[in-house]
Amino acid sequence: MPTETFEFQVEARQLLQLMIHSVYSNKDVFLRELVSNASDALDKLRLEKLKDDSLDADVSDLHIEIDVDKDARTLTVRDNGIGMSYDEVGRLIGTIANSGTAQFLKELRETKDAAATEGLIGQFGVGFYSGFMVADEVTLVTRRAGESQGTRWASRGEGTYTLERVDDAPQGTSVTLHLKPADPENQLHDYTSPWKIREIVKRYSDFITWPIRMLPEGPAAEGGDGEDGTAPEPETLNSMKALWARPRDEVSDDEYHELYKHLAHDWRDPLETIRLQAEGTFEYQALLFLPAHAPHDLFTRDFRRGVQLYVKRVFIMDDCEALLPPYLRFVKGVVDAADLSLNVSREILQQDRHIEMMRKRLTKKVLSTVKEMMAKDRDRYATFWREFGTVLKEGLVTDPDNRDAVLAVASFASTHHDTEPTTLKDYVERMKDGQQDIYYLTGESRQSIENSPHMEAFRDRGIEVLLLTDPVDEVWVDAVGEYQGKKLRSVAKGQIDLDAEDDAASDDEREKRNEEYAGLLGWMKERLDEDIKEVRLSSRLTVSPACVVSDAHDLTPALENMYRAMGQEVPSAKRILELNPDHQLVKGLNQAYKEREDRTELAGTVELLHGLAVLAEGGQPKDPARFVKLMADRLERAL
Repeated sequence: MPTETFEFQVEARQLLQLMIHSVYSNKDVFLRELVSNASDALDKLRLEKLKDDSLDADVSDLHIEIDVDKDARTLTVRDNGIGMSYDEVGRLIGTIANSGTAQFLKELRETKDAAATEGLIGQFGVGFYSGFMVADEVTLVTRRAGESQGTRWASRGEGTYTLERVDDAPQGTSVTLHLKPADPENQLHDYTSPWKIREIVKRYSDFITWPIRMLPEGPAAEGGDGEDGTAPEPETLNSMKALWARPRDEVSDDEYHELYKHLAHDWRDPLETIRLQAEGTFEYQALLFLPAHAPHDLFTRDFRRGVQLYVKRVFIMDDCEALLPPYLRFVKGVVDAADLSLNVSREILQQDRHIEMMRKRLTKKVLSTVKEMMAKDRDRYATFWREFGTVLKEGLVTDPDNRDAVLAVASFASTHHDTEPTTLKDYVERMKDGQQDIYYLTGESRQSIENSPHMEAFRDRGIEVLLLTDPVDEVWVDAVGEYQGKKLRSVAKGQIDLDAEDDAASDDEREKRNEEYAGLLGWMKERLDEDIKEVRLSSRLTVSPACVVSDAHDLTPALENMYRAMGQEVPSAKRILELNPDHQLVKGLNQAYKEREDRTELAGTVELLHGLAVLAEGGQPKDPARFVKLMADRLERAL
């Protein structure tokens, strides 16, 4: 068969150079990645065979085999799994289609922490290339299950690779590494040493569900026979015991952490390990993990969410989304059911009542674990909420059944403390006598919220306000509505009268003031009619001359923008302009309105006042150029 030579894709070539030039201090991870790839290939073949009985593939003894040749200095990792076709080899090995490759290369160059670099290989799905860290040349021979012809791929990592079709390839894939000379000073060990192979497999791959075999040392391993004339039995290097099925006291934290790293492609230990065993009419076991850090693509459309689904220890599905709601998409782990059909699809899972039962139970278990963490270990809870609080709050909108449970573990920044967040429960316990509502304000940052004019009266009276800065906060406060009978109320919406509990004398004073400003308010409403629905006096301002607020049931500007960004057309609601009657500018404006018959100049001042109020809340005047011209004119006259 003819041999063709191809050039690597640019990103693949850059990646190879980084690998070859010893980016990783711990080069042992190459074997972990090759074994993990082999395990995936076996899982896929088992699944394909379950779906299609007519598939011409031998599944009687699925396994992974490691062969070493000390004389030739080669190491081969072989599996009899799904294999690849000629086209698949060119597509999957010769190029890197993974959209995260550029990010991977960037992080690889920038990462200074040796422990951090160790996990980047698996995180971005480029484990095959790790072989070039320890090898001068890599050869891959593969045949896809059900096909008659195989493929040989080879490269020295110098920018090109060769492809040829072969007729004698066994089912599955074998990767042969032509090893570099051992160099202990540069952490390049002798990977033809059986004890080193055992050490790496035990450390990284003991939980792999398929047997990982290696021929024993000695002459027999090199082609001779044993003492009785028979070929020696290969040694199985891994225990193959599913960690989720073993008693807790038989499994160390390190073993759990290694399983998590394998599942999540994360180099860090998990924040929390969650075990669950359900018995009775429907039995299943679950081993879930809460990561310590949010993945970089958590909020992207392509983020792969869900946990692995097994049935009676048989791998069925990766990233099974039906087992956990989207707001728990960061949870990793394994669920092993006893009574599900082996031949299931994602569509069937959406309707399966057993899956729905598991989803409810797993969701409640995760939330109760976070609640327990909140009560017993505030530092770890603080880490969890910092990394995943934003996504967890999505559940307040999408999961009414568990809304109370999510609220119980949610915490929010507030004016009560500069750095420590608060729960709604603690907020309610601190409420002032006579306070009926839980007050909040949304914005882009804590600083912008604290400087908002809407906060002035609350700050002066020492009334606590929740400071909500995540985009989802705009949505969930409306969905939740109240907590323990206390209404959630925005300080930037509706009429807020913090003096309502004062005596009748105050009522008389407010009525007199409204009469005093009635003419100005009506005239300003006429002048600004295109932009506002009402002009009124404010009880929420103590320093600023004016602010704009939304009506009680209107969408906020931020929420309007959010809907438009999602492609939904929403009409812009007119806002309300509130004036501070104690501010000298407003007093002067009212006096000038009463004294002047020609109010042309005042009209410009009113426009400026409205524009300043819009700017103060982080918005933009409707006509910025006109606003700037009016402001420049006023400044010029003031000189």
